[in-house]
Amino acid sequence: MATFTNTTNPTPFGFFDSDGDFKAEADNVVTFVKRKMGDDILSVELTKKQIWANLEESCLEYGSILNQYQAKSQLIQFLGMPTTGSDGHMSGSESKYPRENLEYLIRFAEPYAMEAGVGGSYNMISGSIQLEMNRQDYDIYSELKNFDGDVIFTSGSNTRPKTKLKISEVFHFGPEAAYRFFDTTSAINYLNNEFSFESFTPETIFYVLPVFEDILRAGQLDLSNRVRRSNYSYKIVGTNIRVYPTPSSANPAKLYLRVMYYPDPLNPSYHDETIGGVSNLSNVPFGNLVYSKINSIGRQWIRQYSLALSREQLGLIRSKFGSIPVPGAEVSLNGGELITQGRADRDALITQLKEMLDTLTYDKIMETAASRAEFIQKQLRFSPMPNGWTIFMG
Repeated sequence: MATFTNTTNPTPFGFFDSDGDFKAEADNVVTFVKRKMGDDILSVELTKKQIWANLEESCLEYGSILNQYQAKSQLIQFLGMPTTGSDGHMSGSESKYPRENLEYLIRFAEPYAMEAGVGGSYNMISGSIQLEMNRQDYDIYSELKNFDGDVIFTSGSNTRPKTKLKISEVFHFGPEAAYRFFDTTSAINYLNNEFSFESFTPETIFYVLPVFEDILRAGQLDLSNRVRRSNYSYKIVGTNIRVYPTPSSANPAKLYLRVMYYPDPLNPSYHDETIGGVSNLSNVPFGNLVYSKINSIGRQWIRQYSLALSREQLGLIRSKFGSIPVPGAEVSLNGGELITQGRADRDALITQLKEMLDTLTYDKIMETAASRAEFIQKQLRFSPMPNGWTIFMG
């Protein structure tokens, strides 16, 4: 008698053929399916291999649906991670409860840090333009040079297809303002700013001020000088930069700029293997579920789904012959009814499983836990408190 164990290639893909629990289940499912479809009364035209194939498909369908819902809960944590294990196979992530992280949030925030000049994934390049007396207009693309004297736009730093330069900062302003509030002729001594300095003026007025007050005052004076005194400014139109005021010195200084190429999302300034990692549902490292680890809830669903697939398959077989002639009459086959019932049972099982999983994503679990805590708190308000007990309600 042929059994699952002594049959060669019993299932089409063989994903579960080496699992001891699956081997034991396979022969039992054959008996279960045939008896449910009346094999003791009327022969069921299905082979064991067909039923075993339906069992394998049921396991795969169950695992696929569970992995989809697991990805809903965990995809954020896996973004950028390797798509496979170190041996080239799936990493077994489908059966693990990962630690939460904010890597996705940090990556989303990087562009804002880059615009603010305080971070990001792309390098900035510093260069200079040699100013000339009585000349205001300069071409950034052809005159901005690096330390070695090479034009930045056509230098080796721009190895990718030439892109527009992005001007991050132009260092065109007068000298920094002095801390004029340290004037020794002032009637108020500001040296006593968070430090152990004593007053050296005849007056007896002391101001204890935080250090950031000095910084703010310096910034105020510096900005005042830029706007009201120096008239240093510039305007960028197209590839040209116009500087104000017009250089009047016989040996003008250099104008320094900090620029960057427009960011290529697939090629940051450093080697980043996470770009080739998990990016969407299609490459999350979820493999097939291990059958021996599936609990009774899942196994019963798999049995019922195997029955639905077998019923539909039997209907397709019987539909090839609408009726069978017998002496003096014809026997009508119920292929159409079996197909309809099998598909209805299959759809109902999938709907039932998905509706249950909708309530079991991590977000829904948190909502349920929060709601339960709120209801418990409401119930405790109606409970009599023993003498000397105090319950603090938030």
